[in-house]
Amino acid sequence: MRVAIVGTGNIGTDLLEKLRRVPELELALFAGIDPDSPGIARARAYGVPVSTEGADAVLGLEEPVDLVFEATSAAVHRATAPRYAEAGLQVLDLTPAKLGPSVVPAVGMQHALDAPNLSLTTCGGQATVPIVAAIASAAPVEYAEIVSTVASASAGPGTRQNIDEFTRTTATALEQVGGAARGKAIIILNPADPPILMRNTVLCLVPAGADRDAILGAVSEMVGRVQAYVPGYRAVAGPVFDEVDGERLEVSVFLEVTGAGDFLPEYAGNLDIMTAAAVAVGRRLAGTRVTA
Repeated sequence: MRVAIVGTGNIGTDLLEKLRRVPELELALFAGIDPDSPGIARARAYGVPVSTEGADAVLGLEEPVDLVFEATSAAVHRATAPRYAEAGLQVLDLTPAKLGPSVVPAVGMQHALDAPNLSLTTCGGQATVPIVAAIASAAPVEYAEIVSTVASASAGPGTRQNIDEFTRTTATALEQVGGAARGKAIIILNPADPPILMRNTVLCLVPAGADRDAILGAVSEMVGRVQAYVPGYRAVAGPVFDEVDGERLEVSVFLEVTGAGDFLPEYAGNLDIMTAAAVAVGRRLAGTRVTA
């Protein structure tokens, strides 16, 4: 399946590195707008076609691609999405623009495979929505709250500009994909030096009589599913159960994500989980096209 990457910053370049190991996804173009981008130089050295005309270059290809990985920013993607749609190109959006159904590979994507614009939600969503979904599979989740703490050094201009979109998009994904009746998301940029690994806290409220063994089993199985495409993903503690009152039980899970170190440092697990999830979605779409 022919694909293109639009956005040559950290996420786009890390995705470039990962796609080189995926034979079923042929990278036809790596496009951005900065001619001095290290990513452009790296792609050119690999023999990958490059352009500094951004989305225009993708839309102008003589042989269209099957999928566009959008790794720019929420604002840029909102502006270009109508043009992709008009050209009939399917887009996997790595920004928090949320213009299409949210997808999290470990939770299931059947509802979105034919959508023209798939939203990869956010790094915090990729790390925590699977755990909320696992808990929700064993007990009704009245409320889910997540806190994602990432190294400030791993948060570039795009991340900082999109903080509001991050919180809204992640909260929506906790509900629509994770299955929580109500969701809330918080992101913290930690300036510690040396930089910390990505850490996530998941807190869910379920009925007091919920089957604890079922929750434990579901969370353990879900962690394994995510690790299949994000090897550095792990639960460092939990599920921990705390009785809130006679009617509700608080379930807490604590997660850590170490990056693969393909292009970005290992502490940038928040970016690595996005690119790893993007590859997982791309492979799923490629498999669907082969079997269709």
